[in-house]
Amino acid sequence: MFDLPAFDAHEKVVDVNDPETGLKAIIAIHSTARGPAAGGCRLWTYAGASEARTDALRLSRGMSYKNAMADLPFGGGKAVIMGPVEPHNREAVFAAFGRAVDSLGGQYITAEDVGVGVADMMVVARETRYVSGLAKVKGQVGGDPSPFTARGVRIGIEAAVKARLNRDSLDGLRIAVQGLGHVGGYLCDELYERGAKLIVADINAVRTEEMIDRYGAEVVDVKDILTVEADVVAPCALGGIITPEVAEGLRAGIVAGAANNQLSTAEAGAVLQRRGVLYAPDYVINAGGIIAVSAEYHEQNDPAAIDAQIEAIGPRLHDIFDRARKEHRLTQDVADTLARAKMVRV
Repeated sequence: MFDLPAFDAHEKVVDVNDPETGLKAIIAIHSTARGPAAGGCRLWTYAGASEARTDALRLSRGMSYKNAMADLPFGGGKAVIMGPVEPHNREAVFAAFGRAVDSLGGQYITAEDVGVGVADMMVVARETRYVSGLAKVKGQVGGDPSPFTARGVRIGIEAAVKARLNRDSLDGLRIAVQGLGHVGGYLCDELYERGAKLIVADINAVRTEEMIDRYGAEVVDVKDILTVEADVVAPCALGGIITPEVAEGLRAGIVAGAANNQLSTAEAGAVLQRRGVLYAPDYVINAGGIIAVSAEYHEQNDPAAIDAQIEAIGPRLHDIFDRARKEHRLTQDVADTLARAKMVRV
């Protein structure tokens, strides 16, 4: 593990194996400098354990940076459950996962991520108190954090549009959304309400049909969505999809979406910059969900305060874009530098 490219001085990586339920999971704690490591649990069918470990390592590092940039009292962690999980066994698997989280004594706080929902976290909550993203209670923050993520991404897209296109509105812009899951679907709502023309793609045909019916969206094949002619491309599926080859073929001036680890390599970011494509660092633009999760976990139920934290994503990105331009640096490098400076033990 220590020789894996994704390993970044992680504090702890725990392999979880529960023969009774079949649970196989990896919990990666990247940093607890700012507080307990917080980050969601992803359920995915990986090609093998090595791929799952790499994903956990990359995602947990991203959470350290995301939480630091959002000024949250959290370090960074992530869990991945290796699928598939049969429906009849799902509750038992998540109960076992909850016990694994609890065994860490609060070093890691979990929530939902790709393939995991509120109902799963409610099962986890029977076994541990180190969990957020639970069913909403009247008068309190809670429930699916996806709408908060989508709101932050929309705010980030507006910041990128101002920086790259010098426009104060999304009205009439062509925005290509890759992935129409929870966050992608809510993002389409946000964008349509502000007059954007939507181009969408998803492996689920039912979801694309919904977008046609609701918004008159243009549907393209998943293999074409990233290089379609558009003003903005918003990756909202899995990571590593902006490769150097894809970056060369982009016909949009902005990449700004909800997916984690969008750039497959640093070279991909360099290609974007060389071609004049503005990249909004993913862990900065997609922080809305963890902001809501943090508020829920810490029982901070002031909607205005949460909204203000999410609105701060825009000015934060403006600062990154401005520094990158003045210093002739990649936007992701500027963001990494700022995030690392905030990751100090207090």
